[in-house]
Amino acid sequence: MTRPARARIDLRALQHNFSRVQRAAPDSQVMAIIKANAYGHGLVRVAQALPQAAAFGVACIDEAISLREAGFDRRIVLLEGLFGPDDLNLICGYRLDVVVHHDSQLDWLAKARLLTSLDVWLKLDTGMHRLGFEPGRVNEIAARLVAIPQVNAVRCMTHFSCADDLDNTDTHEQIELFNGAVAGVDGERSLANSAGLLGWPAARADWVRPGIMLYGSSPLAGRTAESLELQPVMTLTTRLIAVNMRKQGDVIGYGGDYRCQQDMPMGVAALGYGDGYPRHASSGTPVLVNGQRAMIAGRVSMDMICIDLRACPDAQVGAEVTLWGDGLPVDEVAAAAGTIAYELLCGVGSRVQFDYSA
Repeated sequence: MTRPARARIDLRALQHNFSRVQRAAPDSQVMAIIKANAYGHGLVRVAQALPQAAAFGVACIDEAISLREAGFDRRIVLLEGLFGPDDLNLICGYRLDVVVHHDSQLDWLAKARLLTSLDVWLKLDTGMHRLGFEPGRVNEIAARLVAIPQVNAVRCMTHFSCADDLDNTDTHEQIELFNGAVAGVDGERSLANSAGLLGWPAARADWVRPGIMLYGSSPLAGRTAESLELQPVMTLTTRLIAVNMRKQGDVIGYGGDYRCQQDMPMGVAALGYGDGYPRHASSGTPVLVNGQRAMIAGRVSMDMICIDLRACPDAQVGAEVTLWGDGLPVDEVAAAAGTIAYELLCGVGSRVQFDYSA
């Protein structure tokens, strides 16, 4: 029998979440963000399940090439742009759009002699202070791009720093700064990530760029995925491989961090940080055992976790353990583990078997 760690990927839930994007931004084109192996869900399989996406957003050329070689002919956008002048032949050869956010990239484009033209997304830094040109330079940069023979269409974009917090006025200021900066520049606009398109209607513009919401995690602070009509796409499961009675005072796992307060059943499940489950998840982090809530006890090991079975005393070897997903929101597990859903989903390891259902 193979190791029981499984990631069940519900492609119907993915499609439901995509339709939620369309309902929220009916007048916008959708660039589905599927970088980082589609947030850990499987790049090609996720792309195949999103036929209505007008474009795909990826982080690097390798991701884009995987999509092209799988037969996708839709627009693919390199969100970090080109990393050097040698990238340009591949970018043109695979018909990729490129984000331009730095003067060095402008210089590489201007000096290149390419056989085909390409579309460019001009990125402005409106407050994230990570990548992008100063808004006051947009007319200068746009003019330089238009003057480059191999540049075709130019679109303008930005990225929000605090859109998940609906009480934070920074997003409103970023929207106003962006709109004012690009007022004299032709071309389509894109501002909104998942939080932006759900929480800030003024940010929807010509293109929206949903990422985390596609996978069923809430992008808004204080709002559950369920309240936003999002469905979990990944359900991470394993099974109990041992159930043992422990006595009051027994310590569990490395370091003896957990001490049994009474005689109690303790389960051992076949999944650990070697599979991507967070090592820093502490005792009390929730799991489901045969659909009943239980809690981790002690430190997460490389291949195993221990589970306090007092809430489900009838659980036996072979019982299914859900780490997150259907019935246990990944956002809740992430909060208990002191991290975010993005990290949990992206971190699922290669030892986990992926099962897709359409």
